[in-house]
Amino acid sequence: MKVILKEEACIGCGQCCGTCPEVFQFSNEGSTAEVIPNVNYEEYKDQIMDAANSCPTGAIEVEEN
Repeated sequence: MKVILKEEACIGCGQCCGTCPEVFQFSNEGSTAEVIPNVNYEEYKDQIMDAANSCPTGAIEVEEN
């Protein structure tokens, strides 16, 4: 599973960080979110899908392997 957050589409609302803080966090600049690297994304699949589906700008893409 690959999780992609399109930075140019992210508005920094924090929905993904609140839904799945194990996978998403605010960037160092704090204005957008980012995907935390080296996480077993399969373990959080349901939460990741919830975050992707609730993203107001559709900035989160999920690719199945």
